[in-house]
Amino acid sequence: MRLVGYGDNVIDSFIDRRIDYAGGNSINVAVFSAQRGAEAAYMGVFGSDAHGAYIQDVLDRLGIDHSHSVVREGETGIARVEVIRGERVFRGGNGGGITVREPLVLGVDEMEYLASFDVVHSSVYSSTETQLSKLDALGRIVIYDLSVEEAFRTPAYLRQVAPHADLALLSCSDVSSTQTRAILRRVVSHGARMALATRGTDGSVIFDGVGFHAVAATALPGGSAVRDTMGCGDAFLAAFVTRLFDEGWRRGNRPAPAGIRAALATASAFAAEQCLVEGAFGNGRVWSAGETAPADLTTAG
Repeated sequence: MRLVGYGDNVIDSFIDRRIDYAGGNSINVAVFSAQRGAEAAYMGVFGSDAHGAYIQDVLDRLGIDHSHSVVREGETGIARVEVIRGERVFRGGNGGGITVREPLVLGVDEMEYLASFDVVHSSVYSSTETQLSKLDALGRIVIYDLSVEEAFRTPAYLRQVAPHADLALLSCSDVSSTQTRAILRRVVSHGARMALATRGTDGSVIFDGVGFHAVAATALPGGSAVRDTMGCGDAFLAAFVTRLFDEGWRRGNRPAPAGIRAALATASAFAAEQCLVEGAFGNGRVWSAGETAPADLTTAG
């Protein structure tokens, strides 16, 4: 399987451990898909600062092609993060930086490149909403991360993005099982072919347009403690998609229930392993002596 993450890249700056990690939904899914055996790439906008250069260096080290990305004058997105009892808590950011302000618009060259992939992934943090109809027209599998915020679950937003998604991912650990299933139905009713919700220790559930399929969370090996939940949802998504593709999932066909259940089990186990990794996928860079969190970051959420 060939998968490309199209959209966001960011620095996850951990203020408690004074380490920066490369991240962002689109990059994370590409990296995790590669770990699952896919041929993966990233396409987006890098900032012209040292953080942007660092993210590109990490992708080079991991063998993730980013040759169709661009560098634009401006700052890289930064998310300030703290880990509390294994759970990552966001402490502010700079709104995604240049990647969000000036996202990569798809022209002829970009569309030809994307057509060489089986799966294209993007997210609410990528400013790609206006480009989703182009992705849809390619006839490839389109997966889209709707994250957790209510702003991305309104009828107006779903009408814009859901019809172009073969699979939508949502984080629903903060709502009940009944509410989760209602949200999944709503996303599919707006046009998504399938909707998948991760619910932390309460497992995950998918609505395929006909019925629901659920899986329990996988226990950590050997009773290990959670080190960091950063990237666990992205890891779940990457493992689910790669396994379901192996089960025969293609654009235009509804996967068989047995294939969905197998993919959920694989994804649950892979996400549990991710809980033992610091940062989304390691490769951190320790802050220099005397370095502090950037003063221009907001302190909200």
